[in-house]
Amino acid sequence: MPSTRELHPLDHALVVISVDPDIGEALPGGSCAAQWRQYTDGIERVRSLCRVTALRTVVSSRTSKSEQ
Repeated sequence: MPSTRELHPLDHALVVISVDPDIGEALPGGSCAAQWRQYTDGIERVRSLCRVTALRTVVSSRTSKSEQ
């Protein structure tokens, strides 16, 4: 189980993505209805892969602390 110190940056990234689903960069190969996006926060050192559905719902596939 991640510590509170580790969870805060991950929670912050998910909030940012929820507020602006178009943030980050589009990954190649996605369809118009469900486009995969990658969001990287250099300050919090977090990387998240998610897709935005046609109804603008964000589905996070993976959110992790970046190694950089």
